[in-house]
Parts: sequence; structure tokens; C-alpha cells
Amino acid sequence: MKRLLALLATGVSIVGLTALAGPPAQAATGCKAEYTITSQWEGGFQAGVKITNLGDPVSGWTLGFTMPDAGQRLVQGWNATWSQSGSAVTAGGVDWNRTLATGASADLGFVGSGANPAPTSFTLNGATCSGSVTDPPTDPPTDPPATGTPAAVNGQLHVCGVHLCNQYDRPIQLRGMSTHGIQWFGPCYGDASLDALAQDWKSDLLRVAMYVQEDGYETDPAGFTSRVNGLVDMAEDRGMYAVIDFHTLTPGDPNYNLDRARTFFSSVAARNADKKNVIYEIANEPNGVSWTAVKSYAEQVIPVIRAADPDAVVIVGTRGWSSLGVSDGANESEVVNNPVNATNIMYAFHFYAASHKDDYRAAVSRAATRLPLFVSEFGTVSATGGGAVDRSSSVAWLDLLDQLKISYANWTYSDADEGSAAFRPGTCEGTDYSSSGVLTESGALLKSRISTTDDFPTS
Repeated sequence: MKRLLALLATGVSIVGLTALAGPPAQAATGCKAEYTITSQWEGGFQAGVKITNLGDPVSGWTLGFTMPDAGQRLVQGWNATWSQSGSAVTAGGVDWNRTLATGASADLGFVGSGANPAPTSFTLNGATCSGSVTDPPTDPPTDPPATGTPAAVNGQLHVCGVHLCNQYDRPIQLRGMSTHGIQWFGPCYGDASLDALAQDWKSDLLRVAMYVQEDGYETDPAGFTSRVNGLVDMAEDRGMYAVIDFHTLTPGDPNYNLDRARTFFSSVAARNADKKNVIYEIANEPNGVSWTAVKSYAEQVIPVIRAADPDAVVIVGTRGWSSLGVSDGANESEVVNNPVNATNIMYAFHFYAASHKDDYRAAVSRAATRLPLFVSEFGTVSATGGGAVDRSSSVAWLDLLDQLKISYANWTYSDADEGSAAFRPGTCEGTDYSSSGVLTESGALLKSRISTTDDFPTS
């Protein structure tokens, strides 16, 4: 048996080329595994594993490795069926990645408790891929990050394939925050807070949540339209994209607000047509209604926007509170098989990390290969917007969105007295929106993720 040794280190590949033991009919197998610590904190860590099949195609696979520290435990994993017995961990392929052609890869991840030393070997279908430890390469990147604000670098956005793409026709990911209801938390959205969002948080976007009911738009259409336009201008002045969210929630059928939507989007699209930083979200969270009804609504509202602003990206809500139907016991296939008859659109997916876990992540992983997705709202807590932050699930979600280049806006950039809020109550009465003293656990986590350097390709 021959074996090609390569590298094993955090963020560095290990490669093995072996022959599987077994009956003659069993194919020779080669594998490449890349293990990366993507996040760590006191008492825990998160790791990613990318497994690449270098041998003959396989229609089923099992990845195995041993936790090197006796205190390490598997807490949660995704994109595979995970289990642990003693220090041995296994991950089996699931329906969308079970078959690996020659050269094909599967990206997996897990959250572990305890220390985080890297495993020293992996197996694929029983064949061992082992290596020696070496230092990561130190060569500088060949494509340095683009400079300038997000809107200045990327310009007018559009949908290309399943991705959000910039003016250079390259896929990008936008990361940012959503307001709470602007009828309740107006003081949170002034010059100081938006300066902090753009400069300290380094946010790419601001989602403007304009409720339609609940003391929102229907009570003062002109006033709320003006307020939304003002926030679009403030985002533009700071180089951020603005998502105009027609925040329908109760009743859940967006057709209830069809006439209001036509009036509102006709107005804001005409007023903002020359701007390159505007994205339209036409229905926040359809619920208690069929996908057919949501699709019908979209196909009546989108032409109103296109009549004034033919180039802007439009986000379409999906049923089951914009869960692609998962919260209603369905899945993404209803949208894949019956898409909205329009171009330059994306489909909304919303999640709350403490409530929506592996089955929701699986749906996103599948759907992202067929549909352009935009996570226009998500929370680190339960679906009520309250409760404790589920850090492991939140980080798993954020890593998945980063991996798939899916843009997102976190709920919420506000000082609401609930777990999802980024700020402690009373923060919006002051001028500090960035220091550790005003951030909640959720706010600190999101600021740490959003403020990392963007990777916006320009060539």
C-alpha cells in the first residue's frame, strides 16, 4: 500500500492516497481533507472539514476521525449525519452530498466543546488519510481586498445564476443589520447610530423594516414613505446598501396588502430609481398562505417596481415565515418547480438560530444550488425574538452563509428589551453604538462577524 503524506494544520490540507481493503470489486479511493478551526471561545470551538474525493466516484461515504483530546465532545454538526462514540467521530453523507464524483467535495462543519487541537488523521470509507504537521503558507494574497465603501466598490447589483453579483459580474456577500420597526425605534436610527454601523461595524447594508400594520404604514402612508426614503439617503451617504422591507406579518397573506404595496413601491421606486444602493423586499414573512398565493402577489408587485426602476434587485418572501416552506412542513422544491415569473429576483430565507437548526440548514444547503437566496432577517435567539443567544447554532449558520456567499441582515439593530437586540436597553438615548458596554451578547457576536474585512472581487 502506498501513501502520499502531506499537511495537517489548522487551515492546512491533509492528503492521502490509498487503496481500500475489501473484496476485489471495491474501487481504489483517494481523498483530501481540509480541517479548519473557524471560531473558538472559552470552553468550545467550531471547525470545518472539506472532504474531496480523489478516487473513483462514490455513492455513499463516511468520514471518520478521532478527537485528540479526551475532553472534546461533538455538540452539533451540519451537512452530514454526525455521531460520536468515545473519542471517535463519524460523519455520513446526506441526500444532497451523498454522491461524490471524482474531484467533487463536501463541506461539513461542527461545534465542539473542550479544547481544540486538530485531529491527526481522517478516514474516508475506511481508508486512512494521515499526515504530518507543518506551518501554514505565509505567501501574501495575490488579490488584495478592494478599497472604498461597499456601494462604491460593488455599484449596481444584479442576480447572476444563484448569486448576488456586483458591477463586475462577480458573486458577493453583503453582511449587515436590520432595523426594528421604525415606528417604535426611530431614535435608534440617527446620524450617530448609522455612522457607527458604517464605520465601526463596517456594515454593508441597512435593512429598513417598515411595518405595514401594527401602527405602521397603513396609519400614515406619506409619513412612513418619507421616513423610509430618508433612511435610504442616510445609508447611501455612508456607502451602504439599503433594503426597503415592506414588513408584512399579520395578516400573513401578502395579498391583503396588495393595493398598499402597489402604492408604496410605485412611490419609492420612482423616487430612488437613480440610486445604485437600493434593494426592494416586497413581503417580509408570508404565513398561513400557499406558495401559489405568494407567487401571485409577487407577480403583481414586481412589475410596479420595474416600471420605475428596471435594474434593482427584488427579494421575494417565501411561505412559512420566509422559510422556503420548511416551517409549514414543505421544502424548497415548491419554489424550484414553480418560480416567480420575473428576472433579477432573489428569494428570502429567515431563521432564528435557537429554533431553526439542522433541517433548516439542510434546506438552505440544497436550495442554494438552485435558487438565489437572501437571508433578509435572522436572529441569534428563538423565533419569538427573545430568550438566550444560541451561540453554537448562530455561528454554524453564519459559517454556512459565508461558505455559500449568501447575504444577510441580522434582527435587530435596536435597543429593544429582547434577546435579539444588538444594544442594551436605553442605548438609543445616547451616542455610543459600538463599545462593549452597550452591546448585548447578540450584538457583540454580530459586530465581530460583520466588521471583518469584506471580500469583494473586482476582476
